[in-house]
Amino acid sequence: MKKRIALVTGGTGGIGTAICRRLASGGIKVVAGFSHGGDNAYALAWQQAQKEEKYEFEVCYGDVTNFESCGMMVDKISTEMGPINILVNNAGITRDSTLKKMGFEQWDSVLRTNLDSVFNVTRHVINSMLEQGFGRIINISSINGQKGQFGQTNYSAAKAGMHGFTKALAQEVANKGITVNTVSPGYVATEMVKKMPQPILDKIIAQIPLGRLAEPNEIGAMVAFLASDEAGYVTGADFSINGGLHMY
Repeated sequence: MKKRIALVTGGTGGIGTAICRRLASGGIKVVAGFSHGGDNAYALAWQQAQKEEKYEFEVCYGDVTNFESCGMMVDKISTEMGPINILVNNAGITRDSTLKKMGFEQWDSVLRTNLDSVFNVTRHVINSMLEQGFGRIINISSINGQKGQFGQTNYSAAKAGMHGFTKALAQEVANKGITVNTVSPGYVATEMVKKMPQPILDKIIAQIPLGRLAEPNEIGAMVAFLASDEAGYVTGADFSINGGLHMY
């Protein structure tokens, strides 16, 4: 049977890399989408580093804030490798500020990168999935889209919007063999998070009932399950991976 093809946007980041690895370990051909200001050298260096760890990934440029760029990315993957069966909308940024100090650019850039991107990429793969009669769409949201967070009206709004998108699209395509789900991580031990000052990290961890940060691989494991045939009856759901920090 031909390998399924997965596109992971933001695939070269900390959580993105873990997702790519778990999907590849399950026999899926993985394409890591990247923007990074169009820095191909960065993406190729990441690809080589993964190869040295025995992971074979393709990389493909796409500006997730731009509808046409996303179309070109999807077309390139489909032409060179085949139709995308699994989409992980993982790309995201933060531009934190209290609302009274937030500029329009801080609001707009976060909404475009974190929420508009979900439409921009999904719109270009959904028809192919409908034709195939199979698809897995997994949107990486956040605990802060569930509970809100001081200084993150932009980020919280975008991440909450992702799950609204999930629930609506899940209803549209459920009878076509396509599932749509959300994963909402809490604090994850990426390199970026681990560089935070230790006193701040200690304060965060003290609030988490499990007493630790999530490992990126734990997010990857949930995504791999949702991408599998075994998850065929799971759709429109939001999976919290936060160590008990937020329960509802």
